[in-house]
Amino acid sequence: MRTFLLLLLPLLAAADDAPRLFYSKSFPGSKPAYMEIRLLRDGSAEYREAPQEDDPIVFKLSQPETDTVFELSNKLDHFQRELESGLKVARMGDKTMRWEKGAEMHQVKFNYTMDADGTALYDWFEKMCESALLYIELERTAKYDKLGVNQAILHLEAAWDRHRLVGREQYLKLLDRIANNESYINMARERAEKLAAAFRSTSSQTEKAGEKPDGTKQ
Repeated sequence: MRTFLLLLLPLLAAADDAPRLFYSKSFPGSKPAYMEIRLLRDGSAEYREAPQEDDPIVFKLSQPETDTVFELSNKLDHFQRELESGLKVARMGDKTMRWEKGAEMHQVKFNYTMDADGTALYDWFEKMCESALLYIELERTAKYDKLGVNQAILHLEAAWDRHRLVGREQYLKLLDRIANNESYINMARERAEKLAAAFRSTSSQTEKAGEKPDGTKQ
């Protein structure tokens, strides 16, 4: 047992040293009024609508997606410089981005930024939030509103067409369940089956091609 613990300690230390990213947006009056993302270097992500929420939406980004997000944080010097534009623009929600690695931590807050890398990273975090909200909608309708499932899948399709979805694998279990359950209307079942197949096909092709999320080679 002692030998096992000694071997385990370096692994735990390595995990603590892996960088982590945090994003939150507080926008009273919007729905939801608060959103946050916690992202680990292995792609594991959590979405919450309250800082102390103990039942987050859990999903995982692909490796190319994760690499892109962390590369953007590197370009931003791990948030050691300001992102706020200083322009007099409408309130768009108070955003916080934070980088953590072991005991080291840097964060930046802003309402609106004109920094190209900051804007790109903000867009990635927003896509994560949007993807989680679409999962919540699909899960809710699948459980409590079977007639609303088709509309939820249409919303998912629209986000997919606009390249606003990340962590596609999180939807597969729900889509498969809908496709194979005759209690849902045929239109919803057919859409669910087609969309699940598209997600699987795209993931497989991307892995084989070794592409980044923007279609370029790694």
